[in-house]
Amino acid sequence: MNYFLVFIGGGLGSITRFFLSKVFTPAGNGFPVATFLSNTISSFILGVLLGYFFHKQISNDNFRLLIATGFCGGFSTFSTFSYETVSLVSAGNYQTAATNVFANLLLCYVAVMFGGFISKFL
Repeated sequence: MNYFLVFIGGGLGSITRFFLSKVFTPAGNGFPVATFLSNTISSFILGVLLGYFFHKQISNDNFRLLIATGFCGGFSTFSTFSYETVSLVSAGNYQTAATNVFANLLLCYVAVMFGGFISKFL
């Protein structure tokens, strides 16, 4: 059952990420908007979910596997983030590459923290 929940969640997350990639094309400077959004939104969802479980002292392994491991794992994408950053550097877009790294790390961190904060009020 655990594998099935991760499979379903991962599939839904991957489809959502694919949809974002079709809606948001890279900005004029090549900044990978879709990957940035999927990583940030996924970090927020993870922060809310895990914060909620922590604050309410809930242990629901099935929901955690479906959403945290499956959906967030399929929706966020470190490999694509890494590839796009390498591509930006290879194309000589050093400032955009640095902005991509900094923005992803900072905003994903803030998204998890803010999600955890929001979870206190749910």
